[in-house]
Amino acid sequence: MNPNLSQLHPYPFEKLATLKQNIVPPADKAHIALSIGEPKHATPHFIQEALLRHLHGLTLYPTTKGLPELRQTVADWTCRRFAIPRGGVDAETQVLPVNGTREALFSFVQAVIDPADRPVVIMPNPFYQIYEGAALLAGAEPYYLNTVEADGYLPDFDSVPEAIWRRCQLIFICSPGNPTGTVLSPADHLKLMALAEKYDFVIASDECYTELYDDEANPPQGLLQSAYQAGNTDFKRCAIFQSLSKRSNAPGLRSGFVAGDAEVLKQYFKYRTYHGCPMPVPTQHASIAAWNDEEHVKHNRQLYRDKFTAFIEILQDVCDVNRPPASFYIWLKTPGSDDLQGRRKFGELPGATADTEFAQKLFAEQNVTVLPGSYLSRDSGGVNPGANHVRIALVAPIEECVDAAQRIKEFLK
Repeated sequence: MNPNLSQLHPYPFEKLATLKQNIVPPADKAHIALSIGEPKHATPHFIQEALLRHLHGLTLYPTTKGLPELRQTVADWTCRRFAIPRGGVDAETQVLPVNGTREALFSFVQAVIDPADRPVVIMPNPFYQIYEGAALLAGAEPYYLNTVEADGYLPDFDSVPEAIWRRCQLIFICSPGNPTGTVLSPADHLKLMALAEKYDFVIASDECYTELYDDEANPPQGLLQSAYQAGNTDFKRCAIFQSLSKRSNAPGLRSGFVAGDAEVLKQYFKYRTYHGCPMPVPTQHASIAAWNDEEHVKHNRQLYRDKFTAFIEILQDVCDVNRPPASFYIWLKTPGSDDLQGRRKFGELPGATADTEFAQKLFAEQNVTVLPGSYLSRDSGGVNPGANHVRIALVAPIEECVDAAQRIKEFLK
């Protein structure tokens, strides 16, 4: 067996299941799951219809590169969304369809990393667990870049030692962030691109939450947008990962794309021809329909705004709860000794942290499931930046989100 498998940590939801084991929540309260970032809004009918209309495509082997129409649709959408002139993204050389960003983020690392040279993969901490697993199985050392409250939950690139930059072959950024919802600025992108130029590494920008933002007039800026504005029109050392899961409420479609540096994508394409994960033809046609429509995405954003407003209004007088600029997560600091508003304190049980105790007791008393922040992060620099937080995914219908907020309020009191 691959010896690197032994380095993998249990997935956060395995740990959550263990945390909840043998607990019997109140039978008179229906369970509300706010732990998994799985959209629960309906997938638009026109996407489903496009899938059904092209089921005859199941008789064909799909190509790794995907239909030319899909690649052109993706290239055009990327240009429209990120203020790049039409034609600024080449559908032939700078776009590759993938079966969701999870698969792509993992396989991209396997293609990029040269394990012979003590490689480092830098990632935000907390992070999407695929980053770490992909790095470990590629034979790289993860470097955890803490995103803490004092820095606005944003990565401080200046804190990374030069010795790490010299060994870095790939850095993951996630903007808007999971779990924090924070957004990197164009200045952050420029700083990172300068570092990539100096130390010769690839930037993998996970942007699957870019279409879920609070201010309709201020969408998050993407890495390719910053690169083009800075004159890096070839997107050298840059790759973005996009998905229809959150944008179009189609997590089961398993559809996304990678776009950016043509030379990097050429090698990644070579890897994928052996990896064997082309997108089914019906899925490609459904994806074309989804990327060509923005009205359903605007409606989707408004649904999340309404949920954030209702949820925060209920909780704001009992805990410090903040509205993120993007994503569908609330990164809630668990009430403790430094939180004068908190009616309860957590992390006082032997062996418990504030976030694990909060999640466990909330489930036991209110039948609401949230995810402990420490399950999404690693100890680094003497701290665990996810500890004392819980991630709350406002994916359920608004009625359930309101009910959950009221239960959490009662729980804190």
